[in-house]
Amino acid sequence: MLRVGIVGLPNVGKSTLFNALTAQTAALAANYPFATIEPNVGVVPVPDERLEPLARLVKTETIIPATIEFVDIAGLVRGASRGEGLGNQFLAHIRETDAIVHVVRCFEDETITHVEASIDPARDIETINIELALADLATVERRREKTQKAAKTGDPHAQAELALLDRLLPALSAGQPARAVTLAPEERELARGLFLLTLKPVIYAANVDEETLSEPEANPHVQTVQRLATQEGAECVVICAQLEAELVALNPEERREYLSSLGVTSSGVDRMIKSAYRLLGLMSFLTAGEKEVRAWTIPQGTRAPQAAGCIHSDMERGFIRAEVISYEELMRAGSFAAARERGLIRSEGKDYVMRDGDVVHFRFNV
Repeated sequence: MLRVGIVGLPNVGKSTLFNALTAQTAALAANYPFATIEPNVGVVPVPDERLEPLARLVKTETIIPATIEFVDIAGLVRGASRGEGLGNQFLAHIRETDAIVHVVRCFEDETITHVEASIDPARDIETINIELALADLATVERRREKTQKAAKTGDPHAQAELALLDRLLPALSAGQPARAVTLAPEERELARGLFLLTLKPVIYAANVDEETLSEPEANPHVQTVQRLATQEGAECVVICAQLEAELVALNPEERREYLSSLGVTSSGVDRMIKSAYRLLGLMSFLTAGEKEVRAWTIPQGTRAPQAAGCIHSDMERGFIRAEVISYEELMRAGSFAAARERGLIRSEGKDYVMRDGDVVHFRFNV
């Protein structure tokens, strides 16, 4: 399962956000640095508004959503790349993730201490980015020393890797993330083996207070995070982690009503999970029957046999064809029988590239 790490300075709301994401209170939320030492891990369902209507259509009460794993990683501080705080341990936890949610504090509250004694999102973002870049710089310098020796022997792989390392070094030396360097597909494939922290895709989570939710763009701290995210080509999601954690105790209808009373149309947690799903290049296809309705996670661009293999390896090996209809077409038809009568269910072969929201029945023979 792909993992998303929640990072940021201490006391910015990471553990509170984790509790909201996982709809539980496994993470200790406390007003002091390093309240989280060992990373908390939670499997989070991906919100999908298609599942309940589809379950009603096929008359099943069992719904299994797609899931994604979130990891609450302890706060990084200035000097983490040199081992300050519990830096080395925390950096190792980040290295094990596939993407990062960078939580940035955008609210004022004198009762919650800030490690830098003031609220300054630009400074806080820079602090985290520099520490991650310095950790990557050390990795690249060590790798370059080893690769340079192999490159002198004429090894083409080593020569290509050395050229890549020489491209990454200036950016990392300047405290910039490796993802700021434009890489060709073959370079990106090489870079994957370096396990660089700053090559991981990022979502910025601007953590605000409840009063800011209805008009976040009026908050200058949010404006700063949005501007920096745009410059980097990253997404920015505005969220009130404290409110979202409290909403966990309410049923879905009560949550919608409360958010509506604040002038908010959707949950920040839902937007965050969906953003992380997109960030990882994932999408869902659906299966539906009397037994269950289920969303299956696949990378964008997956072909039909490999999608079948997500359900069971035998289905990929014995793949014959995929009977496919889009969710929207199926719902308009009102039933599989009506969709079949109208010729809406397509028969697709091995080269078919799956689309998000395909409702599929795989034919196979083992």
